[in-house]
Amino acid sequence: MVTAALGWRVLRLQRRLERSERDRRRAADELNRRLSELFSLQELSYILSGSLQLDRIVEQVVRYAMRFLEAKGALVALAADGEGRDDAERPPLTVAAAEGTLAHLRGGTIGADDPGLITRSRNGERVELVDGTGGEPTPLVTGVHVAAAAAVPLRAHGVLVGTLVIAEPRDGVFAPEDVRLLSTVATHAAIVISNARFFEMVHHAKEQWETAFDALREGIAVVDVQGSIRRANRSLAAMLGSAIPSVIGRDLGAALLGESPALVDLLAAARRGDRAQPLVLRSAPLGRTLRVNAARIPSPEQEASVVVLVEDVTDQQHMEAQLIQSEKLAAVGQLVSGVAHELNNPLTSIAGLSEFLLEQKELASKDRGHLRVIHEQAERAGRIVRNLLTFARKGPAEQGRVNLNDVIQRTVLLMAHDLKLKDITVEKVLPTIPEILGDRHALQQAVLNLLNNAAQAVAENKPGRRRLICVNTWFDQRVRMRVSDSGPGIPDDVVPQLFTPFFTTKEPGQGTGLGLSITYSIVEAHGGRISVERPPDGGAAFLVDLPPAPPAPPAPPAPPAAAALADAPGRTALEPSVPVVKRTILLVDDDPAVRRMVKALFGREGHTVEVARTPQHALDLVRTRSYDLILADARATARDHLFVEQLVEAHPGLKERILVATGDVRASTDEALAHLGLRYVRKPFNLRDLRDEAARVWAAATLS
Repeated sequence: MVTAALGWRVLRLQRRLERSERDRRRAADELNRRLSELFSLQELSYILSGSLQLDRIVEQVVRYAMRFLEAKGALVALAADGEGRDDAERPPLTVAAAEGTLAHLRGGTIGADDPGLITRSRNGERVELVDGTGGEPTPLVTGVHVAAAAAVPLRAHGVLVGTLVIAEPRDGVFAPEDVRLLSTVATHAAIVISNARFFEMVHHAKEQWETAFDALREGIAVVDVQGSIRRANRSLAAMLGSAIPSVIGRDLGAALLGESPALVDLLAAARRGDRAQPLVLRSAPLGRTLRVNAARIPSPEQEASVVVLVEDVTDQQHMEAQLIQSEKLAAVGQLVSGVAHELNNPLTSIAGLSEFLLEQKELASKDRGHLRVIHEQAERAGRIVRNLLTFARKGPAEQGRVNLNDVIQRTVLLMAHDLKLKDITVEKVLPTIPEILGDRHALQQAVLNLLNNAAQAVAENKPGRRRLICVNTWFDQRVRMRVSDSGPGIPDDVVPQLFTPFFTTKEPGQGTGLGLSITYSIVEAHGGRISVERPPDGGAAFLVDLPPAPPAPPAPPAPPAAAALADAPGRTALEPSVPVVKRTILLVDDDPAVRRMVKALFGREGHTVEVARTPQHALDLVRTRSYDLILADARATARDHLFVEQLVEAHPGLKERILVATGDVRASTDEALAHLGLRYVRKPFNLRDLRDEAARVWAAATLS
């Protein structure tokens, strides 16, 4: 009995020892496994923390998750940034990394309405498990089925960033410790993925900001409390003529403005948070006009930095000056157009009556000489007024036959007073040349610009050097003009930019840099070319060549009456012709001196001149009487309408008997007269012009 009992105790002890050994081994295996997982997690953590590249991070997460669970496939699908909370608002997941049996899904998308395990995990935001014991494969995504899989949501900072999927683990099942391990990996991976995304976002924003910072045309500088540049963009570096690294550390005020305290005050106001007005200053070191503004950069530090915006407004100021000048010229043009009519009437009377008196044979030679001076000076004044009107004229470009020599003569006459004040001599060599086809007013603008440039150049000559401008024209298959001066000449570095808009070597306010560029455009528009020469004896010369106009069609034969008047025996420019028939003339003009001159001219020749008190009175007279000639001022109005328009409308049969006297050169006036089909003579006119036009009117009426 004792032996049996002892044997039973030994057997029980042996069984306990065996069970204890098995527990010890199981504990050792579990410990080894946990240590292995711990080391693997530590290794994964080390690898993930060593990189902020999202692609590398998700690849490592997939690779280690497969290794931990000895799975056949794994993937990470990422959600878009800022996806909505509602399923309808959620964009598709993108498979950012995939290995093993799921590798073919890399780069694909998984829609929010996909029926698979991944979408269920995403929508429910929980771990979804499928073991291999169920028998039927489970859809992971549309078209992909697995026997066992786990989908773990990746959440960080309360936001779903994606899903980690493990397919076909060892033994086809997920032990509780496997699920815990997956959750640990998912938590760590979600945080690292989220941080990587934040880094990419910040990095992208930084690149965008730096690109915009450098792309701005305005110069930008971040300035410290000492006024030194801590950061600058390319535009500011270009303004200062240096590379960006060379600009850093320089004093902004000294670099931009030299010894100017204005910028110091602006920076001080900006640091205090005051809204200071921008400065517009002339930069002596840069030779440009700058607009400078500054603002405080919010900072917890007591001494905040300041961001400074520097804008080059030199060209803008030139443009503004040009606009102001254009407005002044427009005002002058309106003034000239208004005053010219008032000047033309007295000039017509002076020139006409002096010419009328010169026809008197009983005048003494001394009196005749005085009258001739009066007549010549009146005609000279009339030419000056016409030139001013021509230059101030507005309207579309007109194509016509233009005598370039005449344009030059008129332009020199227009500038004569100013040239005389500056003691500038103009020498002209203007032989007979063919006409050109173009716009007289634009060509006069081009000639005026060239003469103005030459005058400004020679005005800078030192005492003892002659102030001379030479204007030559000639023809050698093309019509050529050369304007040269005895000025200081043109430097080599200036020649390539002479015709560039807004380029000028003059001080601000002295020139806009548009004269030569406008001249270039005008010459080119006329099919010509302009070039610059530098004569060996100094100065500068501009050569313009233009194509000649095609041959003019033959002139129509003169009316018989006009031809007879022109061929009258012994008739001179200042002698009245003997009218064949006594004519009745109606004069419509509000200027008493003009009326006196016309009555004296035609009355001496035996014609009857009847003067209408007003344009309305003239309309009443025409209804009751017959006239051989109706001489009317172009501006005469009745009831707010031009008299000649009302006359033609009421009596179209009188159109051939109307002669309009006008001192206006506006395009609208010419168009109105041409539309009415009326003859006209320009004020101030001489007696022969008036006689000839009257003869043409009578001849046309006789032929009709």
